[in-house]
Amino acid sequence: VVCLIAYHIFFMLFVWSYWKTIFTLPMNPSKEFHLSYSDKESLEREPRGESQQEVLRRAAKDLPIYTRTMSGAIRYCDRCHLVKPDRCHHCSVCDKCILKMDHHCPWVNNCVGFSNYKFFLLFLAYSLVYCLFIAATDLQYFIKFWTNGLPDTQAKFHIMFLFFAAAMFSVSLSSLFGYHCWLVSKNKSTLEVFRAPIFRHRTDKNGFSLGFSKNLRQVFGDEKKYWLLPVFSSLGDGCSFPTCLVNQDPEQASTPGGLNSTSKNENHLFPAKPLRDSQSHLLTDTPSWSETGARAEKGKVGMNNPALTMENET
Repeated sequence: VVCLIAYHIFFMLFVWSYWKTIFTLPMNPSKEFHLSYSDKESLEREPRGESQQEVLRRAAKDLPIYTRTMSGAIRYCDRCHLVKPDRCHHCSVCDKCILKMDHHCPWVNNCVGFSNYKFFLLFLAYSLVYCLFIAATDLQYFIKFWTNGLPDTQAKFHIMFLFFAAAMFSVSLSSLFGYHCWLVSKNKSTLEVFRAPIFRHRTDKNGFSLGFSKNLRQVFGDEKKYWLLPVFSSLGDGCSFPTCLVNQDPEQASTPGGLNSTSKNENHLFPAKPLRDSQSHLLTDTPSWSETGARAEKGKVGMNNPALTMENET
């Protein structure tokens, strides 16, 4: 009876997670990241040069973005006509920009990103548990099959096929689930593993990592009672993310109290742009920035950097 109840629980959680992974629509950047009609006209009318750089500087100066392209340009999508938020990428299959895109999964026929990454992880976890449960309960009959302890019926083939299928899926799912658990612990996406995020100061593969506990909370949320349920509890809005930069960005405000921001033994947080309210509480254990410094920095960001050039990225 206990095994039967556990079987139904795992199966229901598996189906629920799979359903949410498939039918949860990927989130797109909010309207503030889209260029206005006048900016679009200016961008199309002006030749590539300082005029286009100025259009993008003006559009991106108040947006909470940290990352740039490989050439140091503002990440701009010429197909969606928007300034890309951090960790956002254009999916060639869906033909739209996806917030915190991890990959496009053909098995669920959907993009895995900010809106359904937790569901995808739970889908992998419950699939793995389900396959392990099937293999474990079928093992005793599989042993009897090889020792000729079963009657000679068609059920012998079914037992053998079920055990091998469950065992093989368990091996493949365990490797995939372990890989994504590592990604969560490092606060990375699959795309960021292949191409590390590029900040204004340099490339930093761990730029978005805030430590294991905070990285876990970004995906699963603050309330542990929702962690194992396929309900959305991830922190933030998918458009802005706190960063932990080892070396201070020369464009960003200096640390308060004369702290040495270039120390290799400490990670200081340097918000180049104001974070959303839903993300700022992750930084509550760090020194707060003065309003004067923030206002002065706001006037600098996006305006005084000659490296901020336009580069279309899809």
